[in-house]
Formats: sequence, C-alpha cells, structure tokens
Amino acid sequence: MRRKLVVGNWKMYGGLVANQALLQDVLNGVSELVKADYAVCVPFPYLSQAQTLLAGSNLAWGAQNLSTQQEGAYTGEVAAGMLTDFGCTVVIIGHSERRGLFHESNEITAEKFEAAQKAGLKPIFCVGETLAERESGVTEQVVAGQLDAVLVRFGATVLKNAVVAYEPVWAIGTGKTASADQAQAVHAFIRQRVAGYDAGVAQNLCILYGGSVKPGNAVELFSMPDIDGGLIGGASLVANDFVAICKAAQ
Repeated sequence: MRRKLVVGNWKMYGGLVANQALLQDVLNGVSELVKADYAVCVPFPYLSQAQTLLAGSNLAWGAQNLSTQQEGAYTGEVAAGMLTDFGCTVVIIGHSERRGLFHESNEITAEKFEAAQKAGLKPIFCVGETLAERESGVTEQVVAGQLDAVLVRFGATVLKNAVVAYEPVWAIGTGKTASADQAQAVHAFIRQRVAGYDAGVAQNLCILYGGSVKPGNAVELFSMPDIDGGLIGGASLVANDFVAICKAAQ
C-alpha cells in the first residue's frame, strides 16, 4: 500500500525568526504522526536553518529548484550536490511557476530530474495544465507531454525514486480547487500513463495533488484512490493549517 506524503512549498517566503517559529510549531504538531511522511521545501538561504532545526525529526527538508549542471561558471545557480551538503532529500522540479515565469521547458525539467537523481535526491516532478488548456480539453495531452519528457528519455524505472505532483495551474494561489473527482481523474490518468511503460512502477508511484489544498478539503482529496498526499503552498506557511493537512494524510 502506498504511503501518504505531504510536502510544504514555501515558495519565496520566510525569514530567520519567522522560520524558527513555524518549523517548531510544525514539528510539535507532526512529531507523533507516524502513518505518513512529511517534508518542507524552503528557499535556498534557509537550508542550513532547516537542517539545524529538523535533523533527527520526522520532518524532512528540501529545495524548490536546482541547476542542470554539477558545477561551473553558472552565476546564481545552485547545484544538486550543494543541496545534499545541507541534508536535503527532496527537490521540487518543474513547478508551474518555474515553467511559466522562468520558461523552463519539458527538456530542461527532464535534465533537472536527472541531475537530482544523480546526486541522490528524490525529485518531486510537477505536471499540470493552465485554465485555457483545461477549457480546450487538452489536459491529458499536456500532462502526458510533461510526463513523457522523463519517461521517454529515461524509462519508467527512474520513477521508483521519485514523486509526481499534479498541480492544475488554474488552482494555484487562486483559491480555486479542482474538485476531488477532477483531481482523481487526472491522477488516474497519470498512473495509467506510467503503467503503459511499467505497471509495477505505476502501482507504487506516489502522486501528490497541489492546488489550494486546505484543512477543509484535504481529507476528501486524500481519500481518492490515486491521490497519495499533497504539495502544499500557502497553507504550509501557517503551522496550524499545515499540521491539519498532515493529520488528514493519516
């Protein structure tokens, strides 16, 4: 049976004082929750703080992005090996904000996926459609193309050490949420798509839902057969909300 996972994506929020209070409150809330896994992906400057505060706990930590390169003259970039130096175990790849605002192509996200795994990091690989794409009826084609960037290039076995996160772009930070049935339909499609390459990998693949998950809808979303947890944005910055969502994964 697949184990539930809840990951907080802090995006570009945080500060040393606020982070300490938030992480301590989250730790207090999840320390006895043992039936699921939990992680927070913090901005690069706070990885050291996360490592110091979370080491030895049941709350893992990771980053929100990484470079395709291992090292070199790439000003402003952060390599996968730098993330592992700070104890990161996971990294978000291909988030819609990276794809949309920073023009990361399917090819780039596949290269980042490879870089993460070479360094021993577990990629949280994001896929999802815009509102225009959903209204045009091409959700499955868009998601398939994003998935296939990895599947065609590397094969399905790489997903044994990866997580896929479905995040409808139209439901991120908008207050809109895909209904549980809408989310489940795309999650089922993702699992079916992977099964076309390897049924065993598909059965065990952890697929998260990301898109305005809140304490009020988490239980319903997480009860769907192909939804294995959540990639949480805004609610991960409020300790009580994030802990409540973690409890929903129990």
